[in-house]
Amino acid sequence: MKLHQALVMIDAAVEGARGPVSVYVADDHGELVAAATMDGAAPDTRLNAQRKAYTAARSDAHSTRELAEKVAGDPVELASFDPFFTFFKGGVAAFEDGRRVGAIGVSGLPGEEDERLALEAIAQAGLGAE
Repeated sequence: MKLHQALVMIDAAVEGARGPVSVYVADDHGELVAAATMDGAAPDTRLNAQRKAYTAARSDAHSTRELAEKVAGDPVELASFDPFFTFFKGGVAAFEDGRRVGAIGVSGLPGEEDERLALEAIAQAGLGAE
């Protein structure tokens, strides 16, 4: 994940948000590339956005939604994950030339809206979500 791509993603998510959100963009190891918190966003949205990006970057799923669906109903599978993983919607992996380069996490709105913002931000940066 290049810094300029991460900044485009941050700008796209903030511009498209219908309310205050936090946005976290991570590299393919789940480490910070860029982050922002809009005025008025709840303090817990920062950690939630970070965990969403981390999960999408480090898991084998394309999104936190996909990972949650994969482990639904399997408590053993669920318990075996990294304790920093989250299964809330809004974390989406970013791909360039078929290779996972990082992920974005958006938090502060309903999960469907967080996920929509993440997908749009990835597209704005010229990356793919699959």
